[in-house]
Amino acid sequence: MQFSYGVKDPLENNYDSKTGVYHYVNNKDSVITKKFFLKSDDILYMHRKANEIGLWNFPDTIGKKSNKSQSIPRYDITFNYKEKSKHVTVYGDFDGNPKLLDAAVQMRKIIQETLLQAERRSGK
Repeated sequence: MQFSYGVKDPLENNYDSKTGVYHYVNNKDSVITKKFFLKSDDILYMHRKANEIGLWNFPDTIGKKSNKSQSIPRYDITFNYKEKSKHVTVYGDFDGNPKLLDAAVQMRKIIQETLLQAERRSGK
């Protein structure tokens, strides 16, 4: 699983479950790098939630890159498996189907909460 988010290109916050490396910008604009791995329960939880929410049926892009402002957040979510993978990009100013946006926001929150819990467990 890879998860990236932010407002700049390239996205300044990212986690890769294969390497366990988490880069993010804290509230003091400092880049923090940590390394921790998700437990198999974390991965199973996110997978189950992705199935419940319908991630596999999401379009590859929800919204579109805006020229309005550099402060529109973007979230990239990728789940990789042996036989398939799913990559979804969600733009924060999406104004389409509210159910699709709600599902995408739910998935983003689940991933961020899972990463926060795993980071706390690691004590790093």
